[in-house]
Amino acid sequence: MASLAFSSANLAATNKFSSAIPARNGVINCRVNFKENGRLNTQILTNEQETMPNFLNLNQFERIPTKKDDNRLRIFSGTANPLLSEEVACYMGLDLGKIDIKRFADGEIYVQLRESVRGCDVYLVQPTCPPANENLMELLIMIDACRRASAKTITAVIPYFGYARADRKTQGRESIAAKLVANLITEAGADRVLACDLHSGQSMGYFDIPVDHVHGQPVILDYLASKTIKTDDLVVVSPDVGGVARARAFAKKLSDAPLAIVDKRRHGHNVAEVMNLIGDVKGKVAVMVDDMIDTAGTISKGAALLHHEGAREVYACCTHAVFSPPAIERLSSGLFQEVIITNTVPVSEKNYFPQLTVLSVANLLGESIWRVHDDYSGGYEHFSGLGID
Repeated sequence: MASLAFSSANLAATNKFSSAIPARNGVINCRVNFKENGRLNTQILTNEQETMPNFLNLNQFERIPTKKDDNRLRIFSGTANPLLSEEVACYMGLDLGKIDIKRFADGEIYVQLRESVRGCDVYLVQPTCPPANENLMELLIMIDACRRASAKTITAVIPYFGYARADRKTQGRESIAAKLVANLITEAGADRVLACDLHSGQSMGYFDIPVDHVHGQPVILDYLASKTIKTDDLVVVSPDVGGVARARAFAKKLSDAPLAIVDKRRHGHNVAEVMNLIGDVKGKVAVMVDDMIDTAGTISKGAALLHHEGAREVYACCTHAVFSPPAIERLSSGLFQEVIITNTVPVSEKNYFPQLTVLSVANLLGESIWRVHDDYSGGYEHFSGLGID
């Protein structure tokens, strides 16, 4: 998996970065320049020297020939994470579709497709990250625009699904916002949803349309495998009891590393208090695994407990970096050897700190889109991490 590992220092110095994107029909380099007005300028460069990571090497298995017309595939990007959309398009060897998205003076959103999608399979890349309500409404209007333009199928590619934490009632008279958002996306006209690392698997059942759940674990595992950490020194830590299944699956793929659990008691939303540790971390390298980091209260208090219990180093790994204040202060306080995240949620330049490493999920999403478009499942173990059934 192509990874983007950089700090705030070199980002500010270069104001651009390049990433190797293994393409479906070859390998290409994407160079993304950040202009002063915030817009992106992407150059596609050929590079025959790059090779694909093992878990996404398309040459290992014989593929079923594509029967659909690739010219009927269209990818459009919202304004939530245009950089990720550019990388996905680079991997697929396609150009992003032309679309106008504007906001009126009163805050209303205007969307117009600048090219025909009649009879096409359309994929809309738009995470519902902060500002969640703005990005969600933009996605709904994009879906409606495609439906009214006679698109054959509309797939909402949602790298980060906002409101996923509101997936059940924990007290009386609460809403289940995850179900409401699922209904909105369905009623807007989406035919399918492609999501990455949902907060809980039950959220897939809230949709009345097919949901392809892609896991970001292979990206982080591939990066950890490149580090010189002895297997005997590793211990995977779940920051709470609810994430045990996720941490156990992660540990199994790290040579069946031992598992530890942080027991916490939550006294309110975005407030966590660590109580005790289940498992042994003394003298070990602890890898904390979670699906997201919001205010970093849970994971930072867990890291402090791990150090108190004798952990040699602590790594934090998550797919979605929401980074609500005061997350940056907590993560950069020296508790973590490295904070490893993916780019499902864009990270602003001011939120970079030396310990932060950002990995790209563009290959994962791009390959998933091709497989959905080709009606090709991930039945082989080689592609089992994609979650395409």
